[in-house]
Amino acid sequence: MNNYETVFILTPVLSDAQMKEAVEKIKETLKSQKAEIVNEENWGLRKLAYPINKKTTGFYELIEFKAEPTVVDVLETQFRRDERVIRFLTFRQDKFAAEYAAKRRSLRTTTTPKEVVRKELKLEEKKPVEAPVIIEETKSEKED
Repeated sequence: MNNYETVFILTPVLSDAQMKEAVEKIKETLKSQKAEIVNEENWGLRKLAYPINKKTTGFYELIEFKAEPTVVDVLETQFRRDERVIRFLTFRQDKFAAEYAAKRRSLRTTTTPKEVVRKELKLEEKKPVEAPVIIEETKSEKED
């Protein structure tokens, strides 16, 4: 079994109930193919990088799962058939991506979002750079 991650964008005209129904349909497709869902994240309504079908926003959803390679074909067929899905991307995680995803999940579950932002800011903080010392020559030194 391989680790996979899929991100898909649902059309923004859906209600919350319709959006959740679409996500459940995708999850049921995975479960019917004996895939193990590792993580699911709802990223919410976000602005698209470029208009798709005259829409500038969409509901983003991420699902991480473990499955056999044949499951990806079934999943992508389901994405293509569902008119609520406007874009999707599925890829196999290598060992480094799987480790990073596990770290991200553990960080997200052990801390609140505000704490995560604070930790990231502390990592980005740099020590202040000391001003360079400028040595000026006095007139007496110039004459010597």
